[in-house]
Amino acid sequence: MPAARDSLLDAAYTALAGRPWSAVRMVDVAASAGVSRQTLYNEFGSKDGLARALVRREADGYLAGVERALSGPSDPRERLTATAEWMMSAAHDNALVRAMLTGCWSERLPSPALTAVPSAAAPAQRRADGPLPSPGDFVGLVRDRAVAVLGGAGPLAPPDAAELARSCELAVRLALSCVAAPPAEGGVADLVRTVLPRRSTA
Repeated sequence: MPAARDSLLDAAYTALAGRPWSAVRMVDVAASAGVSRQTLYNEFGSKDGLARALVRREADGYLAGVERALSGPSDPRERLTATAEWMMSAAHDNALVRAMLTGCWSERLPSPALTAVPSAAAPAQRRADGPLPSPGDFVGLVRDRAVAVLGGAGPLAPPDAAELARSCELAVRLALSCVAAPPAEGGVADLVRTVLPRRSTA
């Protein structure tokens, strides 16, 4: 029931905006989504299953935004700048994304274990019940995707490949530092443009 699942995740996300996760009740999530509580349990198995699915969905949305940013301007340095700006924006607008990127989960948020858990729920839940990405995983995922996009169709020969990988990781880690301690005037874009010379991403 993809439509019911999406509605339940939307309802859980909306509920989380107004109260801590500990105060979010399954019956209220089901009612808000217009489905029965049994449907909710059939889809997610438990409140922890709902939390895992919500975190997985927000992680997927964040990574989809990374893909969009990397497919933007033609200049590689500007693509990395756009990616860093997206990371900042996503973390600012979404407390779950911020927690996933930094590993700092407030008591208001669900904080499911990152390790896989046994799954007896609907097939759509099995991916959410698998391992969830850690902050280090996100660094690697974004860096590797940036290297693949900016490296073009074929692999780069050393030392160009290593230099590109270093530039991509530097941009990602710089953006993450700005999530933790927002920069002053000029923002993350100026920082990324300053530390990444054109030749390293050309």
